[in-house]
Parts: sequence; structure tokens; C-alpha cells
Amino acid sequence: MKKNNSGYVSELRQDLVSGDWMIIATGRAKRPNSFIGGRQKFEQKISECPFENPQITGHSEPLLIYGKRNRWSLQVIKNKFPVVGYGRCSTTHKEGPYTIMEGVGFHEIVITRDHKKHLALMSVEKIAEVLKAYQERYIALMDHECVNYVFIFHNHGREAGASIPHPHSQIIALTILPTDVKRSLNGAKKYYEEHHKCVHCEILKCERDEKSRCVFHNKHFAVFSPFVPRVNFELRIYPRKHQSNFEEITEAERMSLAEALKQALYRLYKGLKDPAYNFFIHTAPCDGKDYKYYHWHIEILPKTNTWAGIELGTGVEIISVKPEDVAKFLRKFNPKNK
Repeated sequence: MKKNNSGYVSELRQDLVSGDWMIIATGRAKRPNSFIGGRQKFEQKISECPFENPQITGHSEPLLIYGKRNRWSLQVIKNKFPVVGYGRCSTTHKEGPYTIMEGVGFHEIVITRDHKKHLALMSVEKIAEVLKAYQERYIALMDHECVNYVFIFHNHGREAGASIPHPHSQIIALTILPTDVKRSLNGAKKYYEEHHKCVHCEILKCERDEKSRCVFHNKHFAVFSPFVPRVNFELRIYPRKHQSNFEEITEAERMSLAEALKQALYRLYKGLKDPAYNFFIHTAPCDGKDYKYYHWHIEILPKTNTWAGIELGTGVEIISVKPEDVAKFLRKFNPKNK
């Protein structure tokens, strides 16, 4: 088998937070630009789009709206097909050895006005408006008695799970703590107890010193390709100072975050020719407990490959382009119109 520059067929890297291992097998593949293309065409006529005029197409009145009713720029509505809804929170019952709880919570959609202009192509000011809506709705939901975690995410492209091409994000308020978030919290807590330091601050320090995986940074945020990515071309955005809670960012920090998100998404858009992707915010739960050891962040996961037997059977991701090469490649694509 072909060996990489270090003399080995592949390299195993361990995630500092979760302890999970990942394989970088550069001998298998691919230069960064070989991930370009392959995305399915995903379009819908404006006349058929349920988000073009949400209330006309049967959606509820806006929970939040920016602009006037007939000239809005953003609105948040209830999801017509929610994954959680009204009920009795924290009420469980048994079915044999299994535990069941009602799917209680809130499911909302954040819709931007332009039918085709997705986040990578928006101005920093418009992205900041989206982030403001995230923040406002988070604060509105977080103190509800049935809510312990508010999950904010965005699907772009059919391969990423978007069922409607009109740009939109989703917010789900849950009674439970999501599994991936719990693992992240547990890893951060364990590191803090052993080293008396925030593990994510340590990661940021390493990326700042190393520089090879850094894609962009400004006064408040850093964008980098993580040392142990979960997928090819994964990017993460971290506040440069320690913060546990997304909802506590200031207006100035929100503008800096909008710039960082623009930089990340635009570079993926240009470098990979508009790939499908998911991004989500991992923040501390809103259950009233102290999570001072946690550092909130955004994870961006492009859809560049499909899991096969190794990944599905072992849970070990196979990465075919090094994070260092990802960052070097993406640094070439700087947005001209910020």
C-alpha cells in the first residue's frame, strides 16, 4: 500500500474531548479539490415554495418577525411537522425493559426572505440578523419548565437533509440532553477535573500556536479545521475567550460571529462548489446547572462522502484529506464582499 510522508499507511488521531479515535488515510485518496462537485440539483419554483409567504401557505403567525408583515426580512414560525410538541414533560413509563417518555418540546423554523440567497452568499449584516433570531428565540424558550436543552441547526442541500431548498434553520427545545452533547459535556468536564483547564481553550491555544489548521480569525472568533475531524472538510468556530453559553454573546460578538460564519461557509461554497452541509451550535444546557468547564462552539459538517462498512460497523471515521491541507486549501477563497 502507498505510504504517506511519515512512512505509515495512515495516521490515527484521538479527539481531546471525547477520546474517540479517527483514521486519516491520505494514501486512499484525495487532493482537496477532488471533493468538488457531485451535489444533486435542489431547486423549487417560488410559486411552489411554502416558505415564500408562510402564512398564505398555512403556517402559523410568526413567533418573531423582522421588518413589516408584507416586507419582512426574517421570520420564525412553528414547524408544521414538529418532532416534539405539547405534552407532560418528564413523565416516563415502562414497556417491558424499555423506558418511554412523551416527546415534549418546541420545534421552530427560522426563515430568511430571499428564496435563493443562502447563508454563504448573504452579507455579514444579514447573517448577524439570523444569529440575533437564534439568540432571541433561545432566550424565549430556555426557561420553559419542559426545556433542558435548545438545539439550533441548519441543513443546506438535499444530501444534508433539507426537504425545502428555501434557506431556513431550525430550533428544537428538548426535555432531554442530546447524546452527542452529553458526550461533549462529559469529555470537557473530565478534562477540567484532571487538568483544571477548559479543554476547548487548550484546543484554541494549540490552533493559535500551530496556525496550520487555522482558516480565519477576528477579534472574537476563530475558524479552523479541527485536528480530529468527524468528516472531510469539517470546520469549527469558537469564541476566542472562554464562554459557556451562546445566548450570552453581545451585539459586538454577534457581528464578529457573523463574519466568522460568512468566512467559513463562503470558503466551503467557493472551494467545494456549494457542497451540502449541516451546521449546529453546541452550547451549555439551560437546565440551571453550572457548566463553567464548557466552551460553546459551532460545528460545520460538509457532505463530501458516504459512510460505508468501516464507519458504520466501528464508528471510526475515515478521513482522506488532512485538516492541515483543508485549511491551506480554504484560505485561498477569501470573500470579496463581506
